[in-house]
Amino acid sequence: MDNSIIQGFSKYTKQQRIDALIRKYGFEPDLADWLGSFEAPDETIRKIIADLSENPVSSFHLPFSIAPNFVVNEKNLFFPLVSEESSVVAALANAAGFWAKRGGFHAEVLGTEKKGQLHFKWNGNPEYLQSLFPEIKLKLRAESDFLTAKMEARGGGITHIELKSLPTILPNYFQLDGGFETCDAMGANFINSCLEQFGKSLQDYFLTSEKVSTGQRECEIIMAILSNYTPESRVRACVECPVNKLVEGKTDADCLQFAEKFEQAIRISQADVSRAVTHNKGIFNGIDALAVATGNDFRAIEACGHAFAARNGRYSGLTDVLIQDGLFRFSIEIAMAVGVVGGVTAVHPLSKLAMRILDNPSASELMMYLAVAGLASNFGAIKALVSVGIQQGHMKMHLSNILNQLNIPEEKREEIQSYFHDKTVSFSTVEEYWKNLESSI
Repeated sequence: MDNSIIQGFSKYTKQQRIDALIRKYGFEPDLADWLGSFEAPDETIRKIIADLSENPVSSFHLPFSIAPNFVVNEKNLFFPLVSEESSVVAALANAAGFWAKRGGFHAEVLGTEKKGQLHFKWNGNPEYLQSLFPEIKLKLRAESDFLTAKMEARGGGITHIELKSLPTILPNYFQLDGGFETCDAMGANFINSCLEQFGKSLQDYFLTSEKVSTGQRECEIIMAILSNYTPESRVRACVECPVNKLVEGKTDADCLQFAEKFEQAIRISQADVSRAVTHNKGIFNGIDALAVATGNDFRAIEACGHAFAARNGRYSGLTDVLIQDGLFRFSIEIAMAVGVVGGVTAVHPLSKLAMRILDNPSASELMMYLAVAGLASNFGAIKALVSVGIQQGHMKMHLSNILNQLNIPEEKREEIQSYFHDKTVSFSTVEEYWKNLESSI
């Protein structure tokens, strides 16, 4: 194996990168042809996908799926989803159909403000700097006008700038904490550009203001960067129906028992971190699948959501349930920042299609749909957990993957699927059944 360091790899052609793979790992010479088989036949699409990342050698495929029957604020939608786990899509589709018959999902956006910070050090009195801050703030806003004018024309811009003294983190450490409205854009470039301009304006103030003494003119900028934690950009979604309508074909007592077990599962997720992490992961099964389909940054959405889950000092499940006056109400409140213009959403062909499937939503509408996807995913998981168990449905969905791993011939798959229709599915049980079947052929 070649362990030499490669210089300038990003300047290699695709073929040169593939040749480097072949040399380093001893792959077959026809690797380029095999990798090429995963690429789009259309040259324009190939270039769009290749330009999304650095050093591409091929395209990595995931299923682009549809879950119908999502009724959100009385609007009936298909949800486009990208996930490698069939049970995620099945759970979303089942939950959508279940709640479509019971009034659908209701959602509202509680805020859309995003955040970012300029981190800096200054060797001076925090109280004195706070007294100068009204004057500094005027300068910051005035000198960032060239960046904010277009955003303000669309109804966005800088919402606030606060000065924070944080000496417990670092000696002489301060933050300029900024709030931003970025309308339908994710706004990362806008926010970061504003923050970097704040840094230049602040340094200029310290250098030129007569109110700053000669020995305190130095301002060390540590960094200027948006925050993916956006507690003021929040969305809420909920479903509600009579308790006795929760389980079809069951008695009122059975429905109440289901509702109470469901509530117990939610309360455990709110109090026990071990359960809360898995609980919230299930929520993000739905959120991520819709976020990826629409070209949004699912990593930022997850990071924000998990931080929001710990906003009260303890990591907790993000959903809640209320059983009162014969009604069952299941809800989620979550912080997130999304965009519907620019970035991957504007260039990836399937992301553009996903937005059309969602009827070209605004950023606020997409926030609501993402929250609904999370709530639906969680409902499906908790419903299974407190009734038949999670493995029954999950492994049934996973059966096709097992058949692929075992290279089962197509003509035998229907027989195997039929056999396991009412049986427990696992890799070992399917493998054993196939061996017995194969030996009898």
